[in-house]
Amino acid sequence: MPDKKTPAARAAELREQLHHHAHAYYVLDTPEIPDAEYDKLFQELQAIEAEHPELLTPDSPTQRVIGQVLPGLVPVKHTVPMLSIRTETDTTAGGAEAFDARVRRELGLTESDPPIEYAAELKFDGLAINLRYEGGVLTQAATRGDGETGEDVTHNIRTIGQIPLRLKGKHAPPVLEVRGEVYMRRDDFERLNERQREKGGKTFINPRNTAAGAVRQLDNRSLADKKLSFYAYGLGDTQGWDRPPTHSAMLDAIAAFGLPVNADRAVVKGAAGLVAFHQAIAAKRDELPFDIDGVVYKVNDRALQEKLGFVSREPRWAVAHKYPAQEQMTRVLGIDIQVGRTGKLTPVAKLEPVFVGGTTVSNATLHNEDETRRKDVRIGDTVIVRRAGDVIPEVVGVVADKRPADAGEPFDLYKRLSGKCPVCGSPIERPEGEADWRCTGGITCPAQRKQALLHFAGRRAMDIEGLGDKLVDQLVDGGIVKTVPDLYKLGFANLAALERMGGKSAQNLLDGIEKSKSTTLARFLYSLGIRQVGETTAKDLARHFGSIDRLMDARLEELLEVPDVGPIVAESIRDFFDQPHHREVVDQLRAAGVNWPDVAGTASDAPRPLLGKTLVLTGTLPTLSRDEAKELIEAAGGKVSGSVSRKTNYVVAGEEAGSKLDKARELGVAVLDEDGLRALLEG
Repeated sequence: MPDKKTPAARAAELREQLHHHAHAYYVLDTPEIPDAEYDKLFQELQAIEAEHPELLTPDSPTQRVIGQVLPGLVPVKHTVPMLSIRTETDTTAGGAEAFDARVRRELGLTESDPPIEYAAELKFDGLAINLRYEGGVLTQAATRGDGETGEDVTHNIRTIGQIPLRLKGKHAPPVLEVRGEVYMRRDDFERLNERQREKGGKTFINPRNTAAGAVRQLDNRSLADKKLSFYAYGLGDTQGWDRPPTHSAMLDAIAAFGLPVNADRAVVKGAAGLVAFHQAIAAKRDELPFDIDGVVYKVNDRALQEKLGFVSREPRWAVAHKYPAQEQMTRVLGIDIQVGRTGKLTPVAKLEPVFVGGTTVSNATLHNEDETRRKDVRIGDTVIVRRAGDVIPEVVGVVADKRPADAGEPFDLYKRLSGKCPVCGSPIERPEGEADWRCTGGITCPAQRKQALLHFAGRRAMDIEGLGDKLVDQLVDGGIVKTVPDLYKLGFANLAALERMGGKSAQNLLDGIEKSKSTTLARFLYSLGIRQVGETTAKDLARHFGSIDRLMDARLEELLEVPDVGPIVAESIRDFFDQPHHREVVDQLRAAGVNWPDVAGTASDAPRPLLGKTLVLTGTLPTLSRDEAKELIEAAGGKVSGSVSRKTNYVVAGEEAGSKLDKARELGVAVLDEDGLRALLEG
């Protein structure tokens, strides 16, 4: 075994590694290790320096906010330094309790003193930006840089619609610097990568890195396909303006100036309040439309903030409380090929199980052959795996210096499968101009048949409760169901005879199948599994054409009139309905009793009483499920948001409505029950 390094040698080694990885992450925008791995190295160095203060050096990464001005961008000296805050990596309640205990100790409080009031908010995973307004007009935007000097990125920030070029109100301060985070929503990031994969271009590692790279481009024309967002969370330099006495009031003031401030924030008291906030956000983390890696606690009273002061360039009055990492390293044990419902062949990495994003992951998508080759993923490799929200876990990169000598060959899908589908043995093909190999077996391929049935019965499609993977396996493998319409021919006897399917379960499934006959056109279109047609596109098609017959007969130029339907989607829809067996499936389903209300006219003349309105749903409604209410609202032209803000028009509240209802009352937003919603929908 090698000799154990001395503390001095290990500290020097850690400093070198951290400098290298910081440069790759902040300057080159090409991170080589996950954030969690970087944090481990950073904390190890902190521990050594704490135990051996004589080893502390002025250039240690622990002594500065890491970053560097990029060549080509004009340096900006921050009037008020943009400092970092301490990270609490204990992801349990103990992290919040430890912070509260430190604050109370620093303030000299005893157990008999009242609890401290804190402002709690989200820790966004993006790029910190300082916006300088002079006389109410945006004059400059700069990155954090090294905390003292950043980069002028005004030309790029001006392209972000959420950031006002002029502040609201008639009494803007002579100087107001607003600090916040530029980030990319998960859905925007996924759409960007999907477009990149379709055209064979480079895919991006994660939303944070993509947003950071986009903001720091010299030419902002590259931002055209990257939709960025922004949230404000603090202040820099101010002149001629009395700052509010609390952090929460300061955020309200920023919002009043017209800047976006996230609604998932609260004023809480003591450690118990911090713990409750941390747990509440953890429960909804996957539902958020953007990535967060924790929450932030700040002493709310500004006078107490000043009393607490700073230590090592970090405020004593604030901390970032982390959640489990969304990126981790693990090893590739094998690469399987899965056949999807449309015949798409997807390489999937079989992983040494790893805990990431709050769950244990043992499989991760490699997307397609080109992606697997570009990342050069091989069996035996150590890879970075990412899981965020509802996004399928994916391999985002290989840790090259950990590749074993006996790593497998470069990936070749056709060679690996000998040109045949791994399920049915049909030839595989890769259509010209497409990134994916596909099985040519169609509905004759059991994998496609099973996946088509599961998709058809899914909660957001026909919503047939009880029709899951194991039952579909039995129905298809037993030859009972060969096409989707066969579901509506199932009888009690053949269901009850299946393994682990008693009489009650059989009847419940038949009831679910019968209930599914009454649906909406949008759900029906989505359930058909047309390539390129997701939920949103299905809703747009349903609104535009109003009936299935008009859609099936629509010409390409008519399809292109639908919002957000481009040539590729239009061709896919046309190809689908040009196949006689697909039209036959539609006819058989209608003959079986599947029905939906047709909407007279097109999107231009159909009644849309909620056009331009934003609604928020909270609690349990008497007769409508959350999805049903959302569908009705969207069909009427409205938008359903996950959080309440001043831009919300209505909050629809049912039983056990929570903090969203409180927020609506606080902001004076109109609150409706289900009857009130139905009245709105009727115009």
